[in-house]
Amino acid sequence: MSEGILNVGSADFQSQVLDADGPVLVDFWAAWCAPCRAQTPILEKFAAANPGVKVVKVNVDEAQQVAIKYGIRSIPTVSVFKGGDEVGKAVGLQREAQLAALVGSVR
Repeated sequence: MSEGILNVGSADFQSQVLDADGPVLVDFWAAWCAPCRAQTPILEKFAAANPGVKVVKVNVDEAQQVAIKYGIRSIPTVSVFKGGDEVGKAVGLQREAQLAALVGSVR
């Protein structure tokens, strides 16, 4: 996984996502999900091109309570958090331009 992307679980979701300065793009995923695996290189490219945006991955199998809290029913789902609030969400495989538009709408 890219150095620009953090794996975040239930224990550190608060500190890494909700308490973060600036926008955080969260990829809700699972290892068995083929579209989720296809999303990873797109996220890596996005993270490299957008150093002002924190990019994290949350495995829904390992952080079920976080997934439930944010209503994740399909994966991959990407959410944008800012100031502790979820301010944007997109379900399904997202292209880099779609990620940029999602994050750009909340900057």
